[in-house]
Amino acid sequence: MSRHVAIVTDSTAYLPARTMERHGITAVPLTVVLGDRALEEGTEISTRSLAQALQKRRPVTTSRPGPELFAETYRRIAESGADGIVSLHLSAELSGTHDAAVVAARGASIPVRVVDTGMIAMALGFCALAAAETAEAGGTVDEAVTAAEKRAAGTSAYFYVDTLDYLRRGGRIGAAQALFGSALAVKPLLRLEGGRIEPLEKVRTASKAIARLEEIAADRAGSAPVDVAVHHLAAPDRASALADRLRERVPGLADLHVSEVGAVIGAHTGPGLLGVVVSSR
Repeated sequence: MSRHVAIVTDSTAYLPARTMERHGITAVPLTVVLGDRALEEGTEISTRSLAQALQKRRPVTTSRPGPELFAETYRRIAESGADGIVSLHLSAELSGTHDAAVVAARGASIPVRVVDTGMIAMALGFCALAAAETAEAGGTVDEAVTAAEKRAAGTSAYFYVDTLDYLRRGGRIGAAQALFGSALAVKPLLRLEGGRIEPLEKVRTASKAIARLEEIAADRAGSAPVDVAVHHLAAPDRASALADRLRERVPGLADLHVSEVGAVIGAHTGPGLLGVVVSSR
């Protein structure tokens, strides 16, 4: 194929390494600041180390990639022979990553389309996969962007957290702050809405909240073809059990991914996170 459109995303897409390699997707890492150390997500800090730091209440913050890192990534891709780049990133409501990519794109030697997907985690990952599959089929930059945007429009993400404290401290909960006063008495369910993390329901116990998360995800999936991702942080048994139940309850299930979130999302949700992403095919 004489023309080639490359796909770039960021480390919060949490795509499996083999999937990224197979589809030629490049991920630009965000940074986790642990005490006085700045560590790249995916290579320099493990989720286990993050969970331990959070449990010990050590200061943990996150940082976007700088425009220079995006510029270097775009330059390297252009030199490899690509004719264009689609750069897909987590919600601009939650991070400045999209803005940094926009700055770098202005100086790129080939066309770069930067897209705020409004998504996070595998909700973003499914968008990157849709764009990559379109590019592999010979699609243009515009066609790959359209595929990603269509996938985003058909994707929903729901979350259970043991406490809203981490989201509150990171300033990532928006309207969900209304729940915080009663957070000790309830187990919150959240959803991704308009690129922001918003309250969905308040449930009295963890077991009931997880059961309700399963019910919401199964109802959202319906019987049409869907891909599903189950995320967790330091809760592998809960995630595996939830995935097994969804496998039985979702008749149109195509692909099911189960994975631990990385350090950036984990820093804002805390250990015990369970998330379900439902993405229409």
